[in-house]
Amino acid sequence: MTDPTRLRRLVCSLSAWWLILAMGLWLLGRAIDQSASLLACAASAAFLLAVGEAGDWLRRRWHHFRTTRKMGRL
Repeated sequence: MTDPTRLRRLVCSLSAWWLILAMGLWLLGRAIDQSASLLACAASAAFLLAVGEAGDWLRRRWHHFRTTRKMGRL
């Protein structure tokens, strides 16, 4: 990933998702009267974002592995 435009777009996208998720967790906590600090919600959002990105990476790798393996059998 050497293209600076692609890297900037990725960073902006992940930052936006992190912010939306952190605010969503914080607002949900306030709505159900079990509010946590905004810092705790931001940390939880970062963890959820990392798990989601890792899962997406694994899904793409698994798909690539499966499709290249099928091509080898033909």
